[in-house]
Amino acid sequence: MANAEIVAIGSELLLGQIVDTNSSWMAERLTNIGVNLFHKTIVGDNPKRMTEVLNLALDRSDIVITGGGLGPTQDDLTREVVAEVTGRELILDNELLTEIDKRFRSRGFIMTSNNERQAYIPNGAIPVHNPNGTAPSFIVEDPRGVVFSLPGVPHELKWLFDNEVVPYLRKKFDLNEMIIYKVLKVSEIGESSVDDRIGHLIANSSNPTVGVLAHPGQVDVRIAAKAKSTHEAYNLIAPIEDEIRNLLGKHIFAVDDESMEDSLGKVLDERGLTISVYEDLTAGMVAHRLQDASLKYFLEGIVGNRLETMRWLLSKLPSSKNLEDLLNTPELLTSELALSVRYHSGSDLGLAVHVVPEHGDKTENLGRGTTFISIADGRDFTVRKYNFGGRGLPDKSRISMNAVELVRSVLLENGNKNNCK
Repeated sequence: MANAEIVAIGSELLLGQIVDTNSSWMAERLTNIGVNLFHKTIVGDNPKRMTEVLNLALDRSDIVITGGGLGPTQDDLTREVVAEVTGRELILDNELLTEIDKRFRSRGFIMTSNNERQAYIPNGAIPVHNPNGTAPSFIVEDPRGVVFSLPGVPHELKWLFDNEVVPYLRKKFDLNEMIIYKVLKVSEIGESSVDDRIGHLIANSSNPTVGVLAHPGQVDVRIAAKAKSTHEAYNLIAPIEDEIRNLLGKHIFAVDDESMEDSLGKVLDERGLTISVYEDLTAGMVAHRLQDASLKYFLEGIVGNRLETMRWLLSKLPSSKNLEDLLNTPELLTSELALSVRYHSGSDLGLAVHVVPEHGDKTENLGRGTTFISIADGRDFTVRKYNFGGRGLPDKSRISMNAVELVRSVLLENGNKNNCK
């Protein structure tokens, strides 16, 4: 199986001015056609360092794909460096020059002399025409491996990759295998707990392989199989998936592109239940998730940042206790807020998310504090407590994810619409 390496070129990538989305996009495409990607490198517009990187890449990879550095300016050095690394001279390709000139004229411009640089390619390279820009691409077949140089502009690179790189690689390396993967999405338990349950599969799997990736409030379990057909790949995946489902059970809430919001939306639709929410520190993130879950069944979101907002909302519930009496019992306060937002909005379910951060803590992830999440249906309520409550985006994302997950799990446990009204 062929091994590939991606080399992203451009000082702007190292300076953080541009995010390298091209490499992650190409990585997925290479996986889909059965090419191993073992290395990705970013290098600035420095000829010495570019030479070092490309030599190393050719020494350890069958395929080297560069992105960027094919423009007309003096710091676009990919052509020169690839020529040097592969021991070739740069030559002018008159057909490419004519093509570039025509492209400028078709747009009402006159090609300047510096654009002629884009028509130079290493001697013996295979020119690749770029119908979407002025930077032609090229292929160099070196004894150590194949170099495919692409422009850095994303829409140009993607078109050339799909229409030129992939067909070339399939033919050149007789690619008759593909890698298919399935992602099981897990909530309620963290990465360590997932590893504790399925770690033996991660350690001992070969084809398919099993891996995990943690996000705030969610863990993805990826099962990847290599086969000659999609059908064969899914047959390899199926028994491992069954084993993982047996080990993780109800914690698996979605598959592949499905989200927690998608999963909750299906449950709300099946039950025919409306929902509203009060939240404070999460600043509308829970409401946003609920609206994504169901425009039809999400009625209202209230965001509070002051005691006055809590007092106002609690006053809507005739039987609610006084706010001052509840401040020392935040768990009970959260449940009262869930009941109050339900009563105020006229929804079947009321959700409240109340965070008590530790004063002065500036931790971005798993900050000190306490989070309370409560869901009420008018007859009963469920409360969860979490021992974190930071103001950073990771905590806000984690809390909002946990809130939506609580709604989903409670509805599934209750079973049907009549149990929740």
